Amino acid sequence: MRSNERLGDTRKHGKHLRVPVLPSEEQIIKENAASVSLTVAEYLRRLSLGYVVKSTLDSKCVLQLVKVNADQGRLGGLLKLWLTDDPKLAFCGSTWTPGVVRALLQRIESNQDEMLRLVQTLKF
Repeated sequence: MRSNERLGDTRKHGKHLRVPVLPSEEQIIKENAASVSLTVAEYLRRLSLGYVVKSTLDSKCVLQLVKVNADQGRLGGLLKLWLTDDPKLAFCGSTWTPGVVRALLQRIESNQDEMLRLVQTLKF
């Protein structure tokens, strides 16, 4: 706790600072705050206090990549099951296998394309 903060002080009852900005600056500030999932006030407060504001966009993209990767794992497992001639699949008959394998391969390729798209949007 800082020496100038007293127990029970809240930002609601704290000082409000006004900073004149141009309309174009206001738009940029709002977009930047939204890109890190913060309110404008919290974004400006953190910047002015010297905090490094980390983007949440990359975190969201990584989460999407994790989900697509999990889909890849499940599809790979299904493909492996079909290719091993598992007795559990005997009820389907052999005529379903080529079509199902092709569909799984197409879905795997689609997921690979999605993963590449997501990786390309990451900021390094």
